[in-house]
Amino acid sequence: MRKILLLAMVLFAAAVQAAPPQRMELVYDLYRNGLKLGEVTDSFVRDGDQYTLVSTARARGALARLWPGTIRLESRGSVTAHGLQPERFSHARSDAPDRLATAQLDWSRQRIAYTYKGDAWETNGLAAGAQDQLSQLYQFMFLPALPAAYHLQVVSGRDLNDYRYTGADGGALDTPFGVLATRRYERVADAAGQKAVTVWIAPAHGNLPVRVRVVEDEVTVEQHLVRASVSG
Repeated sequence: MRKILLLAMVLFAAAVQAAPPQRMELVYDLYRNGLKLGEVTDSFVRDGDQYTLVSTARARGALARLWPGTIRLESRGSVTAHGLQPERFSHARSDAPDRLATAQLDWSRQRIAYTYKGDAWETNGLAAGAQDQLSQLYQFMFLPALPAAYHLQVVSGRDLNDYRYTGADGGALDTPFGVLATRRYERVADAAGQKAVTVWIAPAHGNLPVRVRVVEDEVTVEQHLVRASVSG
């Protein structure tokens, strides 16, 4: 009986740990081609079946003169049995307010309405499971189970692209929770010069993304998680 109770307690603890969070405050160090550029602060708040996810990136120190202002991404939508379902995405720069880009996802019509620099247009073909540029990083925390491979559409502020990720052992990484085993998901390039995206998640902490790498136009940008507050 005692062994059964202990097993039940372990399973209960694992279930609680794996439950999707209600609130998160995360800080990542931001690197550009290996040099520390600044930091990224991400916040997630869930209210019932609605969520708001905001990411703000800013340069620090001497490099702030080269990259002034902040870049703010915002994703709003619903939390479903299949994970996050974004309904509105925006990409804004404080030093260039005229470059605000938004995408409104209409799931009933399978369309996306975009606005950018005073222009407005719509795109057909929105597929089930699509994520936006920001929510795709946190969707791992809300999936019913981690897939071996991952195929989805990703919505940015101006277009819609197909992403195919392959999963593999990501090795052990330093995190705010100590050294953790990770799972790595890497985008499979379908064409030369296509943006490369790699995400490392920590299964022991609800598949929290602890490192992100983006390579595009010979520039490598990385985010390393340095502080985290996650509550259920």
